[in-house]
Amino acid sequence: MTAQIDDGGGPLTIADLEAALFAAFPSEHAEGWDHVGRSVGDPDAPVERVMCALDATEANVVRAAEAGANVLVAHHPVFLGAPAAFGPRPSAENPQSAAALYGAVRRGIAIISMHTNLDRSLEARQALCERLGLHALSSLEYPDAPERCGLGALADAEPIALEALSRRAAHAFSTVPRIWGAPDAMVSRIAVLGGSLGDLGELAMKAGAQAIVCGEAGYHVCQDLAARGCAVVLLGHDASELPFAEVLARTVCASGVPTDAVTVMGERRQWWSLDEGALHDNR
Repeated sequence: MTAQIDDGGGPLTIADLEAALFAAFPSEHAEGWDHVGRSVGDPDAPVERVMCALDATEANVVRAAEAGANVLVAHHPVFLGAPAAFGPRPSAENPQSAAALYGAVRRGIAIISMHTNLDRSLEARQALCERLGLHALSSLEYPDAPERCGLGALADAEPIALEALSRRAAHAFSTVPRIWGAPDAMVSRIAVLGGSLGDLGELAMKAGAQAIVCGEAGYHVCQDLAARGCAVVLLGHDASELPFAEVLARTVCASGVPTDAVTVMGERRQWWSLDEGALHDNR
């Protein structure tokens, strides 16, 4: 199966798909240190099938190949800085990113990543808040400009106890959160962020957030925020961003790839807890 351009101008190429993704998630919205776009693959090759995933790992490259995909569209870049060498097996000298790229070349799979440019999108903001049954008001970066792209989201809710919010988040993101704050504390303004909180906790507090739901944050950052009256619910970096694979899939379909040629990788978080037992299969 080869995706066709709607106007009959021939097959949709990997370069066309990359351009459509950048139209939705502009490269200028990415952080300067980030690596977004196509990392490997022939830009002139036609798009056949597309797999969308959180990570461009070697395992996901193999799964994409097994599904008949010739494009892997991921949220996280396969690398931020290019490896010194590329080989088939991860090692101290050959990181897993190098093995993923080696495998992609062998299997004829292109890898395209939309990372911090997607993080700043309205679509990402909405996807995370909808998981929690919330409506995104604005980003954390630009709380007074609701339509402007920016990192994170602010949402108002009916007052809810922190424990109840955390249980909702645990169910919505299929994870076991770590929670900073009093279980019975009532919150009504909530900041939501995929991945790392970084220094955005200050913006959340400035915007009046009483709780932050995010992937991860530093120990002392959480300690300080909780002491100042802003609870923190840590989902795990991967768990917090798995919804972005669905965002990518919708965008790929909107580019002209038939829906039956687009698959979302059946992933779950990559870590496990003693209470739940080990995760033997990430599919």
